Amino acid sequence: MLLGVTLLALAAVATATKNPHYWDNRDGMVHLFEWKWSDIADECERFLGPKGYGGVQISPPNENLIISNRPWWERYQPVSYKLVTRSGDEAALRDMVTRCNNVGVRIYADAIINHMSASAPLPAYGTGGSSAYHGDRWWPEVPYGWNDFNSVCSISSYQNAIEVRNCELSGLPDLNQGTDWVRDKIVEYMNNLIDIGVAGFRIDAAKHMWPGDLEIIFNRLNNLNTNHGFPANSRPFIYSEVIDQGGEAITASEYVHLGTVTEFKHGLELGNAFQGNNALRWLTNWGEAWGLLTSSDALVFIDNHDNQRGHGGGGSILTHKNSKPYKMATAFMLAHPYGIAQIMSSFDFTDSEAGPPADWNGNILSPTINSDDSCGNGWICEHRWRQIYNMVGFRNAVKGTGINDWWDNSSNQIAFCRGGAGFVAFNLDSWNFQQTLQTCLSAGTYCDVISGNLINGSCTGKSVTVNNDGTAYIEILTSEEDGVLAIHQNAKL
Repeated sequence: MLLGVTLLALAAVATATKNPHYWDNRDGMVHLFEWKWSDIADECERFLGPKGYGGVQISPPNENLIISNRPWWERYQPVSYKLVTRSGDEAALRDMVTRCNNVGVRIYADAIINHMSASAPLPAYGTGGSSAYHGDRWWPEVPYGWNDFNSVCSISSYQNAIEVRNCELSGLPDLNQGTDWVRDKIVEYMNNLIDIGVAGFRIDAAKHMWPGDLEIIFNRLNNLNTNHGFPANSRPFIYSEVIDQGGEAITASEYVHLGTVTEFKHGLELGNAFQGNNALRWLTNWGEAWGLLTSSDALVFIDNHDNQRGHGGGGSILTHKNSKPYKMATAFMLAHPYGIAQIMSSFDFTDSEAGPPADWNGNILSPTINSDDSCGNGWICEHRWRQIYNMVGFRNAVKGTGINDWWDNSSNQIAFCRGGAGFVAFNLDSWNFQQTLQTCLSAGTYCDVISGNLINGSCTGKSVTVNNDGTAYIEILTSEEDGVLAIHQNAKL
């Protein structure tokens, strides 16, 4: 009986760690990569909350090494667990978390707990003024010393799980999460963020840590702070970064008992399909049948900050640089019920090493907001593209429904309903999409949320008239800006 109770308790913990704690009328999160805390707070209030976004992944909030030319990856080189970065100090972080929670937008911190900073010319300092002595394995602000790290070794083969988890990733000193001191410092750091009001964590480089060690650490985390609107006994949402495209010793499934896991094959396969390398009709059984993780275990995306730069496994990755198919793939992700969806919000770059837009002193610049809701000042802001934020609205409108009434032309034109709440169609063929199809919606006129918005009782883009039997004439011309049409119950005139 005791064993049964224990197993039930562990199952309850695992389920709780897979809950992103969205408000009931929200779904989907956005990664505001390298944004300042003050700008994220403003964005939660002026845009993310009103548009129905459920949460934001923020860049690592702990002190990192200052590296010449300020590349983006300096944020992934910890010096201490002080909450001081180019994004802001602890006071700014606290203000941002509070303001975002107040408007129903949850915050997830990118947690760098696998390693400390790499070799750098002395004196080496962090963004909070702390020193780093890589050669001596000494980070005094934590403090960490020689006894807190695994042996100095390099990963020579990803077929060797022991090497991958105990040796250094790209020369970054590998913390030994099997020791009490390291566990104590990591738990202290993460619990501090929970107290501040975060809803959960992305676990960077989880593949490079032992699942058993992570389980002990996660089980020691506090419940979420009820002062920020979380129900009593809520557990932090966990999503572990495990790059698994097959063929390696370590698999993503080894981490699903800890929470959700980043499903890199999702973006790879959809990128392949929407670039014309695999017919869209095959997406009829999209999800687990494609060898992906179980839907409730998967954190999914089209691209992320790593693979849009050629890191993180590579492959046929679509990014904002190829906007039409990128918007189509993102629309499919948001229209489909598989996984917990994350949208990437980027800054412009030509050099894959480049950091965020900044002034001559290295201070991150704020995005400017244009009259059409797009961003300037070097920021791309995919989350502000109409075709994407309106599909977040679509996802919210169809929440709780499955896929039904799938249609395809045996090529690259597909359509499906989400219960009786929404309908979406895609055209990647070189000829026009012109069909009368079942939309599963009640009779009336609906605004296509891809080509425009519903404003003051009228459509700024295309409209679709649904007949009494639920059918409608659907047209997507090859000459149109977008290859998608989407209507839902909240976009009805």
